[in-house]
Amino acid sequence: MEYYRRSVTDTLEEVQSSANGLTSAEVDNRLTKEGYNELKGKQKDPLWKLFLENFKDPMVIVLLIAATVQIVMGHVMESVIIFVVLILNAVISVVQTRKAESSLDALRKMSAPEAKVIRDGALLSIPARELVRGDIVFLEAGDYVPADGRIIDSGSLRIDEGMLTGESEAVEKHIQPIDHEAPLGDRRNMAFSGSLVVYGRGTLVITGTALGTELGKIAGLIESAEAKQTPLQRKLESFGKKLGLAVLGLSILIFSIQAARVWLSNDTVDTTEAILNALMFAVAVAVAAIPEALSSIVTIVLSVGTNKMARQNAIIRKLPAVEALGSTSVICTDKTGTLTQNKMTVVDYFLPEGSQEQFSLQADEWSEEARRLLHIAVLCNDSNINEEGKELGDPTEVALIAFSNSKNRDYREIRDNFPREAELPFDSERKLMTTLHTFDGQKAMLTKGGPDVLFSRCTHVLLSGQEVPLTPEVLERFTEANEQFSSRALRVLAYAYKTVPNTVTEVGLEDEQNLVLVGLSAMIDPPREAVYGSIAESNKAGIRTIMITGDHKTTAQAIGRDIGLMAEHEIAVTGQELDAMSEEELDSRLEQIGVYARVSPENKIRIVRAWQRKGKITAMTGDGVNDAPALKQADIGVAMGSGTDVAKDSAAMILTDDNFVSIVNAVAVGRTVFDNIKKAIAYLFAGNLGAIIAILFALIFDWINPFTAIQLLFINLANDSLPAIALGMEKAEPDVMSRKPRDIGEGIFAGGMMQAVITRGLLIGIAVIVSQYIGLQHSDEMGIAMAFTTLILARTLQTFAARSNSQTSVEAGFFSNKYVIGAVLVCFAFYGIAVLPGVRDIFSIPASFGMDHWLTATGLALGSVIVMELAKLVRRALPSRQAA
Repeated sequence: MEYYRRSVTDTLEEVQSSANGLTSAEVDNRLTKEGYNELKGKQKDPLWKLFLENFKDPMVIVLLIAATVQIVMGHVMESVIIFVVLILNAVISVVQTRKAESSLDALRKMSAPEAKVIRDGALLSIPARELVRGDIVFLEAGDYVPADGRIIDSGSLRIDEGMLTGESEAVEKHIQPIDHEAPLGDRRNMAFSGSLVVYGRGTLVITGTALGTELGKIAGLIESAEAKQTPLQRKLESFGKKLGLAVLGLSILIFSIQAARVWLSNDTVDTTEAILNALMFAVAVAVAAIPEALSSIVTIVLSVGTNKMARQNAIIRKLPAVEALGSTSVICTDKTGTLTQNKMTVVDYFLPEGSQEQFSLQADEWSEEARRLLHIAVLCNDSNINEEGKELGDPTEVALIAFSNSKNRDYREIRDNFPREAELPFDSERKLMTTLHTFDGQKAMLTKGGPDVLFSRCTHVLLSGQEVPLTPEVLERFTEANEQFSSRALRVLAYAYKTVPNTVTEVGLEDEQNLVLVGLSAMIDPPREAVYGSIAESNKAGIRTIMITGDHKTTAQAIGRDIGLMAEHEIAVTGQELDAMSEEELDSRLEQIGVYARVSPENKIRIVRAWQRKGKITAMTGDGVNDAPALKQADIGVAMGSGTDVAKDSAAMILTDDNFVSIVNAVAVGRTVFDNIKKAIAYLFAGNLGAIIAILFALIFDWINPFTAIQLLFINLANDSLPAIALGMEKAEPDVMSRKPRDIGEGIFAGGMMQAVITRGLLIGIAVIVSQYIGLQHSDEMGIAMAFTTLILARTLQTFAARSNSQTSVEAGFFSNKYVIGAVLVCFAFYGIAVLPGVRDIFSIPASFGMDHWLTATGLALGSVIVMELAKLVRRALPSRQAA
C-alpha cells in the first residue's frame, strides 16, 4: 500500500484508526492476526549438522577410509595427523558459518525497545514489539522509529534515514501526500523502522510492523540472498570429486595387480601377510596421491593474505573472500565516503565582478563583495568545529566555515567580532536562513539559501562595493553561473543582505524581501585524490567499476565522469528507471550502465544478480542496512568500517578507511594469494605425480616397489606442508594487475599450471626411476633407498622451481623469500633424521648406503630441478621465435 500518496484522513481510514488511537480490545485482536512487531529468522542448523557437512567431500571420504585402514594396520600416528587436519578444517568452517548468520541478529537489535503510543485515549509507554498497525505513536528527538508509519503531524521533524537510504543528511518530514511515485529516500511524509529522530517532534500512524516494514523486507532479502562459493572453492570441490575417484581406481588397480602376483607366485611366502602388505601399500599410494594437507595449506595461505590486507585497511571476515577478490570482474561501489571524501567542500564561487583570485590569503586584499560573501557564509551558519577538531552541524555549513579557515580567516574570529543578535532558522519550505548582526555601528540582516528563491527576493546587487539596482542583465549573469554550477552537479548557495534600523531586535519572514544580492558559492563532496589512479588501475586490470548510490543522478554522473569511472558511451539510470526494465532489457543494457542513482535494496540485489548471470565475480560495497542483502548476495561483500553492524555482519570484508583505493589494493593481494595457492597446489601435485610415475613404472616392468608404505607416509609428512606454506609467502608477480580477471569457467590447472605440474612431475619421476635402476644394480634394498632419497630431495628442491611458472628462482630473487629457504632446510633436516644410524632401518635404508649413493641421488634430484628452470626459459623464447 502506497500510504505516502494518500492523505492523512485516507490513511487513518485505511488502517481503521483515528487520532485517539486504538482500543485494547482492537490491539489484542490485531496482535492475534498479525503477530508481534519483531523480526524472526529461520531456524538455524544445529552445530553437529554443520560439522558433519564438512565430511561429505569425496576427497575427505577417501582420506577417512585410508586413515581407518592405517589404524587397523597399526600406523596410528599418520592417521591421527589426518584426523586432526580434517577436524580442524571442519571447526573453522562451522565458526565461519555461525558468524555469517549474525547479520539478522544485528538487524533485530535496531528495533526500538519502547514506544510512546495512544491506547484507549491515553498516552502510554509500551514495548515496541507490542505495536500493531493503526497505533498512534509520538516521536521526539532521540527516539528510534519503532515501526513504519505515515506522518500525521510534524513539528520541524527531522529523521536520519541513512541506514536505509545511504544519504548522510537527515530528512525533514511533512504531512502532505505525494502525488507521484517516489523512491524511499523521497517519501518525506513517511517514517521507517530503525531510523533515528534527530530534531523536532511528530506523530505517526503505524502502517507496517515486523516483516511488513522496510527493515523487515531487508531481513527477508538477507535470508533469501544466496551465500556464494568462491571460484577456488568450486574448483577444489569439483577437482576433489574427480581426484578421489581417480585415486580410488589407482589404488584398486595397484592392489589388484600385486594381489594377483602374490596368488600366482610360486614363492613360499605367507600369502595373508603379502596380501595385507599389498593392501597397505595401495592405501599408502592413496595417501601419497591425495595431499591431505591441501585444505589446511589453502587456509594458511589465505590467512597470510588476510594479514597483508589488514595492513592495507581491509579486514577479512571470511577467509575465502581473499581469493574471491583476486577473481573480481566487477566492483559495485557506493559513492559517498568510498569514492569521495564524505566532506562537502567549496570548490567554486561567483561574484558579479571578479574571479576566485579575489580570495587571496591576505584578507586586506579582498574586494568588498568577497568580504561580504564570506561574512554571510560564516555568520548565517549554525555549524561548528569543537576543541577536538570534530565538525558539528550540517555538512554544507561545515564546508563554509572550513572554506573561511582555508583563506586564513578563522571563522571563530569573525563570529566573535560580529555576534548574532537574532535569527530566522532554515526550513525546507522557504529554503532560507537569516541572522541579524551589527557591522561598524550599523545593523544588517544576512541571508543565505537556494538561488532560485533568493534571486526573487533581491532588488539590488553589490557591485564594485556599491549597492546598485539588480538589472535583468546582471541577474542573467547570476542565473547562468548557477546553471553552470548545477550542470557540474555542484550544490549552490546564494548570499544576500539588507541594512536595517539599529532599533531592530528581531527579524520576521516579511523582512526577507528587498535584499542586496552578493554572490554564489558552489560545493561538492569531492573525489578522493587516490581514486583517480585506482580507477585507472582497475581498468587496466580488466575490472569494471560501477557506482550504485542513493544520491541524485546528476551528482553521481558528474562524479563518475570526473574520476574516469564512466566512459563516454555509458549512461546513468535511476532506481525507478531500473524498476521499469524487464530482466531481458537489463541484461541487454547492463554493459552500458555505469551509474545507478536513487536505488532501493531490491535494486542493488538485482544489479548484482544481473552481473552474476553474465558469469562475472562481483564485489559490492556498502555501509547501511539497505546494503546488507546485496552485500550477502555478492560474491564478495565489502562493508565500510564506519557503517552499520548489519552491513558488517553481512559482508566478507570490512574497509577500516572506507576507501575505494583499499579495495583495489585488496584485489592485488587477492590475485597474489590465488597465484600462491596455485603454486602450492602445483608443488604438491607435481611431487605426488613424480612418485606415482615411479610406482607405475615399477609395476609395469615388474620391478620391486620403489618405496615402502612408511617411506611414502614420511615423505607426505616431511615434504608437503612447509614448502607449500612457504610458497604462499611469495611476493606478487610483476604482471599481477596487468592481467584480465580469471574466467570463472577456468579450471584449477589452467594458465599453464597443468603443463608445469606434468613437466615437473615427469622430471621427478624420471630422476627417481633412473636412481632406482642404479640402486637395483646392487640390490633391491639399495634400489628402494636410492628411489626414496631421490624423491624426497627432488620434491624438496622443486620448491625453488615452483616459486613462479614464468620466472626462474634467480630472476625472482633467490633469497627474496626467506620462508622457502627455511622450508628447504627443514626438509633436508627431516631427511637427515631418516638416514641416522638406528633410524635408517625403519625407512629401509641399508647400512651399505653411503656418500657415493647419496651424491648420485642428489645429483639426479638437482638435475631435474635445473631442467625445470631451463624449461621456463625455453617456453618464454618460443613465442618470440614464432613471431620472427
